[in-house]
Amino acid sequence: MNTSHTILEANGKPAFVVLPYDEYLKLTGGQKPAGRIPADGTTPHEVMRLYVKNGWSMIRAWREHLGLTQTEMAQRLEIRQPSYAAMEAPDAKPKKATRERIAAAMGLSQEQLDS
Repeated sequence: MNTSHTILEANGKPAFVVLPYDEYLKLTGGQKPAGRIPADGTTPHEVMRLYVKNGWSMIRAWREHLGLTQTEMAQRLEIRQPSYAAMEAPDAKPKKATRERIAAAMGLSQEQLDS
């Protein structure tokens, strides 16, 4: 594999690696960075707007906000797309363990998904 990267040090020790975005996607299995997820654990206004305005579930509002497809989510959860689609329906009531798996697959905290 031909990879160009840069290693940044802190206090004389390797601390960060900068690499091409395509290489990052390969290493993360195609998962995009969680730049649209607040680090402070809050839920963005845009997610709440999607939830309220469209009558969507929080699962769908977050998925749309993050720019993910149902197919991508199903792959992350290792299930079929129709099974995932049923979980994000407005009247769906996924079990806590299922909501935890969905939150983890999106890079969210449980609290953010259950807002």
